[in-house]
Amino acid sequence: MPLVVDTFVMGPYQSNCYVVRSERGATEAVVVDPGDDPTSLRLELARIGARTAGILVTHTDVDHIGGVAALADGTGAEVWAPAREADALRNGETRSGMRVAPHDPAHTVEGGDEILVGGIAFEVLDVPGHSAGHVAFLHDGRLFAGDLLFAGSVGRVDLPGGDWDTFLASVRMLAERLPPETIVYPGHGPATTLGRELESNPFLRELRAERSNFDNPAA
Repeated sequence: MPLVVDTFVMGPYQSNCYVVRSERGATEAVVVDPGDDPTSLRLELARIGARTAGILVTHTDVDHIGGVAALADGTGAEVWAPAREADALRNGETRSGMRVAPHDPAHTVEGGDEILVGGIAFEVLDVPGHSAGHVAFLHDGRLFAGDLLFAGSVGRVDLPGGDWDTFLASVRMLAERLPPETIVYPGHGPATTLGRELESNPFLRELRAERSNFDNPAA
């Protein structure tokens, strides 16, 4: 049975927070990237009769962790955060210079880890580029990708820890590992598919050229 994924757009940066359940009516919910005051989110979870079973963090920019401490402290839910960026959450200091309420995550994760949260098994993938320790969470053809890849765009790489070549390597890895029909749930904007972005995203022309050269090598 496919996941139930509900999207909540949060805060002035309009970042996506996802509420993920194993099925409609499930009483345990996994919250991905609560980026701002989670009060309305908690009210909605109460309305549907679900509790926060765990919180997943793709990266520690202010618009993705702004509500982590309040949600975790208010619900008792444990947090899974990228190992290479966990100190930012612990200290409440983001790379933009903006501060958030600090929280010490119960778990740190990196690529290759497999975690079970709210009855849902996720594989953790390392996808640096937008930030140095960025991770994504994969379950059954659904990728919670943070600010790596958007519909028609990509995450910025000009902040500390960002790097364009590293970003391209992360997308290249996804293209090699995952089928094109993989649904991408980005940190901003609508959901898309990996195949659609590989075919038409204007920022991925370089990867398309690589793939074309591989498929049609010079005689």
